[in-house]
Amino acid sequence: MTRVEDEPLAALRLRAAALDSVADLRRFAARLARDERAGAQQLRALAAARADALAAERRRIAGLFSRRARLERAGARAIAGVDEVGVGPLAGPVVACAVVFAERPWLPGLGDSKQLTRAQRERLDGEIRKQAHAIGVAEVWPAEIDRLNVYRAALEAMRRAVLALGVAPDHLLVDARVVPGLAIPQTPLIGGDARDGSIAAASIVAKVHRDALMQRLDAGHPGYGFAQNKGYGTADHLAALRRLGPTPLHRRSFAPVSQLSLFK
Repeated sequence: MTRVEDEPLAALRLRAAALDSVADLRRFAARLARDERAGAQQLRALAAARADALAAERRRIAGLFSRRARLERAGARAIAGVDEVGVGPLAGPVVACAVVFAERPWLPGLGDSKQLTRAQRERLDGEIRKQAHAIGVAEVWPAEIDRLNVYRAALEAMRRAVLALGVAPDHLLVDARVVPGLAIPQTPLIGGDARDGSIAAASIVAKVHRDALMQRLDAGHPGYGFAQNKGYGTADHLAALRRLGPTPLHRRSFAPVSQLSLFK
């Protein structure tokens, strides 16, 4: 084996960049310990720091899936995380997602979708879709939101998302609520999208799906800024409502829409 101290630093940097496991990074750092070159020692420190960070992230992700692991030990085999997005906007649907993983996924950066950037959510959405055993997505649109009320519409969206999975889950992990109309054991978790990996994954997929949908709807309803505001009641959106009036995508039961003079 070539002595590490005989290898050019550029070659060592390339090798270090290709390492993606805690064990490999720590072995590499240990080999560099006997290389007295300053550049090698800097690279050793970086490799050791990357190993520590990766180990910490693996522990964090394992913690996010600890409830799933306990349910599996108790006999559950298909555990779905369920969440919804889009309760607050003035326009567009409520979207819910259910996600089942067959294996414990490796999703670095996974967390509450509200705390992630758009780029982070889209990267994770792609990884979740690759690693998931089943994904169900459901939409409830404004006419039904107005008929049911938004709380019940969100529950209905979650129920439909579970039914859209294509597999029969034997336990649901749900963000803060119990989904009605399903004869499946459920665990509601307040703040579940920050506390549980399956719920976080469902929240991310639902958010990316809804954001993309609102971006497409913007083309058919120009002037409201749906691509930017995603239907939320921003100052520009409210100004457009006053100027242009509501569209069929607006929720008539929401006060900023119903209080327009057109509906008084």
